[in-house]
Amino acid sequence: MTKDDVFDVIRDSGFGFLATVEGDQPRVRPMMPYLTDEGEFLLALLSRSRSIDQIKKNSFVEACFVDRKMWYCRISGKAEISSNLEKKIKLWDAIPMLRQYFSGPEDANFIMAEIKIQKIEAMTPHQKTPEFINF
Repeated sequence: MTKDDVFDVIRDSGFGFLATVEGDQPRVRPMMPYLTDEGEFLLALLSRSRSIDQIKKNSFVEACFVDRKMWYCRISGKAEISSNLEKKIKLWDAIPMLRQYFSGPEDANFIMAEIKIQKIEAMTPHQKTPEFINF
């Protein structure tokens, strides 16, 4: 698989699952991130989300995506809560569903996490072992 294949898996799946850590317990929830063409991995969170405290206490996260062809990818990285308005606007413009939750990118309840990708593991149903994709 290539970097472009990974982009396709994420975009085709529509949503994925984000894992954070709370104490010694993993916490997984569905999410709809935006992966820019430049490889920025952006995620909108509600201000009351428990994910925010979990990220602040332990920034290591993992996201998993599976597309309709059953190709999957796992993205490991470090998350950071960000107030970068330019990137929040990019996220807002890319995911129309956010309008159900927020009035706009400057809404106080719209918190953004940026995930710095450290490792990507991907696999198709035809492979015997996953491969690691350079990003």
